[in-house]
Amino acid sequence: MTSTGVTDEAEDSGPGGYAAARLRLLTEGARSGPPRRRALAELTDGWLAGLFGAATEEHTGISLVAVGGYGRGALSPRSDLDLLLLHDGRDDKAVAALADRLWYPVWDLGIDLDHSVRTPQQARKTAGQDLKVHLGLLDARHLAGDLGLTASLRTAVLADWRNQAPKRLPELRDLCAERAERQGELQFLLEPDLKEARGGLRDATALRAVAASWLADAPREGLAEARRRLLDVRDALHLATGRATDRLALQEQDQVAAELGLLDADALLRQVYEAARVISYAGDVTWREVGRVLRSRSVRPRLRAMMNGRNGGKPVAERSPLAEGVVEQDGEAVLARTARPERDPVLPLRAAATAAQAGLPLSRHAVRRLATTARPLPTPWPAEAREQLVTLLGSGRPTVQVWEALEAEGLVTRLLPDWERVRCRPQRNAVHLWTVDRHLIETAVRAAGFTRRVHRPDLLLIAALLHDIGKGWPGDHSVAGETIARDVAARIGFDGADTAVLATLVRHHLLLVETATRRDLDDPATVRAVAQAVGTEHTLELLHALTEADALATGPAAWSSWRGSLVADLVKRVSGVLAGEPQPEAETAAPTAEQERLAVEAFRTGGPVLALRAQTEPPADSAPAPSSPASPSPPSSPSSADGPEPLGVELLIAVPDQAGVLPAVAGVLAMHRLTVRTAELRSVPLPDGVEGSVLLLDWRVAAQYGSLPQAARLRADLVRALDGTLDIAARLAERDAAHPRRRGVEPPPPRVTVAPAASRLATVIEVRAQDAPGLLFRLGRALEAAGVRVRSAHVSTLGANAVDAFYVTRGEGTPLPGDEAASVARGLEESLRT
Repeated sequence: MTSTGVTDEAEDSGPGGYAAARLRLLTEGARSGPPRRRALAELTDGWLAGLFGAATEEHTGISLVAVGGYGRGALSPRSDLDLLLLHDGRDDKAVAALADRLWYPVWDLGIDLDHSVRTPQQARKTAGQDLKVHLGLLDARHLAGDLGLTASLRTAVLADWRNQAPKRLPELRDLCAERAERQGELQFLLEPDLKEARGGLRDATALRAVAASWLADAPREGLAEARRRLLDVRDALHLATGRATDRLALQEQDQVAAELGLLDADALLRQVYEAARVISYAGDVTWREVGRVLRSRSVRPRLRAMMNGRNGGKPVAERSPLAEGVVEQDGEAVLARTARPERDPVLPLRAAATAAQAGLPLSRHAVRRLATTARPLPTPWPAEAREQLVTLLGSGRPTVQVWEALEAEGLVTRLLPDWERVRCRPQRNAVHLWTVDRHLIETAVRAAGFTRRVHRPDLLLIAALLHDIGKGWPGDHSVAGETIARDVAARIGFDGADTAVLATLVRHHLLLVETATRRDLDDPATVRAVAQAVGTEHTLELLHALTEADALATGPAAWSSWRGSLVADLVKRVSGVLAGEPQPEAETAAPTAEQERLAVEAFRTGGPVLALRAQTEPPADSAPAPSSPASPSPPSSPSSADGPEPLGVELLIAVPDQAGVLPAVAGVLAMHRLTVRTAELRSVPLPDGVEGSVLLLDWRVAAQYGSLPQAARLRADLVRALDGTLDIAARLAERDAAHPRRRGVEPPPPRVTVAPAASRLATVIEVRAQDAPGLLFRLGRALEAAGVRVRSAHVSTLGANAVDAFYVTRGEGTPLPGDEAASVARGLEESLRT
């Protein structure tokens, strides 16, 4: 049925006919996107016009007007209706009665309604006081009644908007900035708000308002298509959820993708991100132009007249040279009049690097000209091109806006074709703040701050740009990235030796942090394996800087003083191996005096003995201060505001050797809401003449929130856990029942594997699972049930994911045979699945 036919049916049948026609329109598989939105608006127009005609015979001095989104003539399935009943000031009772006859049928159908009843003068006054009302009236569209009344209001509102633009546009810019701060950037969010986030539908509407002011205009290329894509996604979201929502939640993304005929949720997010990027860039360009125009208008008239008089009445813009072919004008980097992109293939990179170094945006017109006329670079690149790329990447934060300008016109993928696979690619991990491509640029920004730490800053910056380039390919992204990095490095002109270093950095960019947080650094095999992978001290130096830059660019959950200290310790040990320094033997280090004291006390009392002390990053070349045995508990805040940042708290526990110690300690810590970072367990022989042994546990813990519990409370609960009078599992279950976790997306199943050849001293079992209170307690119980001894545990939590490594042995202290290790791993995995 055509939209006209549907409209006629709605008019003939009243509200019931409109509801049936609306339902049929929304369930038609053949119509979607802009045609459906227009048809729904036309259907609604006809119905409301029928209501208006049935409610009053007046056709002068009163009209029904659509404003806001409805005024633009396109409705999503669950959009609300923005309506204005406009009148010339007649009897209020008659107008109120008419309004009731219009609004109540809308409410009766369950349609959200944003309504107002005003005279033209009232509408203009309200618009002058409320920017959002003014924006809605800019899209006013006549529905029924006095067309002249509606037209006069439209003319007046537009005239007011243009006259007040110098005041109103800065207000609109601040409103957009405040909303972006509150809602985030649409192009990076895993659960974005399609309307309110930066780069969303609100920003597209704001750009329309700027264009209506005649003060400046937004770049039009791709803008209408980007807005259409976001509206299509919102339509599918409304149909999938049956609700008027703009939040693209994770659990709805697959269904929305299927509604749009897309492959999967990742394809959906990538389409959303691409649209948001177009709108965000258009906004950046537009607001810069608005600022430029407003600044030029603020110049004193006499001075402006003097400037104009020097050029025959035309304004003269000052141009300052920046580099060959690049000048500064009006606060932007633009091409010089003598620039010839068709003869200078390095000019795009030179212009970008120059703009970033000067902290200036790269003019959109310059980027468009470079994109359409610049010659492609030869292969391999000339040395200047490579140097300009390094300069661009090393410019710090200004690199981001310049890179975005190059991206907007397709220059990045022209320079680096492999970039296309990571462009706008989502990362479904709450630890990551950015898409893959933006994360690479953020890593380069962070690496720019470390260029004084390394002997080859150029290799560090290029490695930062490429370290995750393999995420666009199937399989291990580090392995795929190594191949791509070799190709890119050769293409941009690095020699064979430098290409090999870059390939190593990309292949092993996760090696240091994963080894430091999941392996026993006292095991010589661990350190030797890293040294063998890295190869040279210079490469290690670069890898250390890249590791920190990568983690800092990922998000706050990916880096901490604790992780930094572990990585630095590993680097120091590996550097010693590479320098040929003698390595310690594999035997376990002798216990310290404090550990011996605790062991003797535990043996004497027959129960657990605890000591807590804060761990902070010590100054260079200094040893940590010894803890006092007389201080059983640290203060609530382990470090002062002026002191070093705490790395956590060291918890030393000595207990007579017995079964069940690991799950008992882990359970008690979980009960007290302490997060375990590392755990080392070993048997300590007692002094000569004393038979027996004591189990010593050296753990690093941190309070989830609040202050640390007193050592006495921990000890009391541990005593009860060990003698069986404290049911930890029941206590944790009671807490979970009292404060159930909000159900969200179903996490992937846990995975437990045996790390091959990770240690000669023990078998290393890796556990990857959803983080949850009491997880280490459950793992400890499963390991106890398997009959293995735990030498040490290395616990790492990234967002909602726990990655734990356990060094386990048989009772006599030897590694597990292969089949036994595999059996233990299977048992752990099964215990986590139940």
